[in-house]
Amino acid sequence: MAHLATAIDTTARKSHLDAAPEATSENNELRTAFDRMKQAYRRDPVPSYAARMESLGKLLELVRVNQARIGQAISQDFSCRSLHETQIAEIFMLVSEIKYMRANLKKWMKPKARHVAMSLKPGSAKVHYQPLGVVGVISPWNYPVSLAIGPLATALAAGNRVMIKPSEFTPKTSDLLKQLLSEVFPPEQVAVITGGPQVGQAFSELPFDHLLYTGSTRVGKFVMQAAAKNLTPVTLELGGKSPTIVHESYPIAKAAERIASGKWFNAGQTCIAPDYLLVPEAKRDALVAAIQSVVAKFYPTLKDNNDYSAVVNEVHYKRLTGYLTDAVARGAKKIEVNPKGEKLDGDGRDTRKIAPTMLLDVNDDMTVMQDEIFGPILPIVTYRTLDEAVQYVNDRPRPLALYYFDFDSERARDVLERTVSGGAAVNETVMHFAVDDLPFGGVGPSGMGAYHGFEGFETFSHKKAVFYQARWNGAGMMAPPYGERVEKLLKMLIGK
Repeated sequence: MAHLATAIDTTARKSHLDAAPEATSENNELRTAFDRMKQAYRRDPVPSYAARMESLGKLLELVRVNQARIGQAISQDFSCRSLHETQIAEIFMLVSEIKYMRANLKKWMKPKARHVAMSLKPGSAKVHYQPLGVVGVISPWNYPVSLAIGPLATALAAGNRVMIKPSEFTPKTSDLLKQLLSEVFPPEQVAVITGGPQVGQAFSELPFDHLLYTGSTRVGKFVMQAAAKNLTPVTLELGGKSPTIVHESYPIAKAAERIASGKWFNAGQTCIAPDYLLVPEAKRDALVAAIQSVVAKFYPTLKDNNDYSAVVNEVHYKRLTGYLTDAVARGAKKIEVNPKGEKLDGDGRDTRKIAPTMLLDVNDDMTVMQDEIFGPILPIVTYRTLDEAVQYVNDRPRPLALYYFDFDSERARDVLERTVSGGAAVNETVMHFAVDDLPFGGVGPSGMGAYHGFEGFETFSHKKAVFYQARWNGAGMMAPPYGERVEKLLKMLIGK
């Protein structure tokens, strides 16, 4: 669920992966931590079910006991981050996810029987799930705890050792993660490596057995290049411009509430937040008015309202205000939802809040329609026919999520079949991420691979194919010297 710059992705400076890493004390510490884990893996390559359950239990307790400290650290990093949103998206989500893993781990670990052709019987075949070894996790700033500990829990459930590189954009949260995890796990099992761009680059170049990166598409390309040097398999959780299509028959008030809820949670800093709306021409103004009403109800004030989160830092604040300036200059109409008319900047207070904003009359020349927004700005595009809306989506890079509002199940099925996205929801936004048993991941520019649930366990496991030959078998019937016997047998097996 994450994005736009992990520890390193900003438009204001060179990517952390563009240059060779320097030999620093931090990088030496990084290599030492990796070598320690690799040696521990060789001593104990397959942790038992009991050991894995114990690790998951420790994580569950860590999250529950420290939820107040986690909420405080994240809010300090953002200057204002809703504590309730942290409890929902960071604490509750992790508790649910880890409990689901614990309930299903024994079943996941059990080898799975596979079909064996009659010609190979009485032999049997199974898939064994084997720990990969040492897994790297590069986590983002927007949900800095859940998107670090979630992959950590999944990798531990699969029996791995894990190194985490959290974002430098949320330093207090990163330091807290390092402290808390070091108190619970030995360094040869879990390690948190903090630091800036050079550390991030060096981390990406370690010969992990698997590397999971959550962040922007641009930096994801560099991460993949770095991993390729070691043939390290990667899971990339990226982003893109996730569209929301509203059918003309869908109730406007219902659509407005669900769209606003998903869009302005965490001030839009969610990788699967609706990036832009596709609405029927005749319904646009009614939907805009309904969204205004809903948002004003959600956030009757903005400046001192702890329910409305701030933009994470000055770099992203300037990026987002730049989108607005560019869009208006190119002919867009800006509609801010600021019920009390509060002045949100220019008073010397570093809150970095941007009012929930809709943009009408947008076009592809505007940067807001080219980049993933990742903030509280919602462009609205109109369409005349549903086919036109689907074509609009398909003309653009495949998104991480797609949302469709329509009570007609056949039309909804048709839209889902004709579009390609990492995930989707019908008559809802973002909630598919919360379903523990659904895989989460992107497709094409929005990512590769998936985690969550059993698919996450598979991602961090080697699926070893094993054939068990029976004591008494007919394998020798195919052995040389070949002759009439083998020819008759092959004719029988192959057929005409």
